[in-house]
Amino acid sequence: MKIMITGGAGFIGSNFIHFILKNYKEIQIINFDKLTYAGNVNNLRDIKDDHRYSFIKGDICDARLVNDIVKHDVDQIINFAAESHVDRSITGPNPFIRTDILGTFTLLEASRKFDIKEYTQISTDEVYGSIELGSFRETDPVNPSSPYSASKASADLLVKSYFRTYGLPVLITRSSNNYGPYQYPEKLIPLFIVKALCDKPLPLYGDGLNVRDWLYVEDNCKAIDLICRNGKAGEIYNIGADNEHSNVEITRMILKELNKPESLIKYVKDRPGHDQRYSINSKKIRNIGWKPTMSQNFEKTMRKTIQWYITNDWWWKLLAGEK
Repeated sequence: MKIMITGGAGFIGSNFIHFILKNYKEIQIINFDKLTYAGNVNNLRDIKDDHRYSFIKGDICDARLVNDIVKHDVDQIINFAAESHVDRSITGPNPFIRTDILGTFTLLEASRKFDIKEYTQISTDEVYGSIELGSFRETDPVNPSSPYSASKASADLLVKSYFRTYGLPVLITRSSNNYGPYQYPEKLIPLFIVKALCDKPLPLYGDGLNVRDWLYVEDNCKAIDLICRNGKAGEIYNIGADNEHSNVEITRMILKELNKPESLIKYVKDRPGHDQRYSINSKKIRNIGWKPTMSQNFEKTMRKTIQWYITNDWWWKLLAGEK
């Protein structure tokens, strides 16, 4: 089987490629990535010479290039490629609309034209918006709060339409907040780890009480793999760990593990439209055999994540410009 993985040089995409190559001997992977600021070939330097892996630099909005790749016996497309940072979407939404919507459309058209056996869209729990009590199910309406989550919700609707209209075999995954190795240091956990290691202030939005469900990236990779193998075409699958922590809890945990003072916390003005709480119901995927085994030991996987950034300081120093 030949799988085209878009955005494979990013955080979740690169972890997924590592997972697939580790667990399947017969799969061929084409990593198609534009290598924006968050795409990093160093994420995959340990497998770059694997005969099952190839890399092509390109933009998912480039229909000619996408078509040229897909027509050469690609069996499956898994679309990780996205602009994904909420703050950046607020200050400059244009790239999010282009990549997340137009890029998805380009991939769907190629999938339809060349009869792809399966198309999987990697989405986010942020499309549902904030919820005060309870958890969102896959059947709940989307209610995005930022240009980022709106672009992802739009892409999801487009994917669903290709199933209904054209019968394209599609799947959609919506995971909660991921953490783990290779995450670009602009998201909460890697950003605060790096800043704490450098004894710099940790800018915490508002009162720090915004709550997220935290999912270790390897658990997400296992879930995506299971959905690709056993999921039902046209369906959406939530992937959550029932592992809720506030941002200030996460911040204090990082500082404690690194033996840094809480005086490094700097409360800053909250960002516009900041969702208070994300929570998704994952019963649907659990019913087909998945559970978040690593995420449930949150302190252990957080220590593992922090240790990765300590051990691989060369990686983030190149990105952050630290010397």
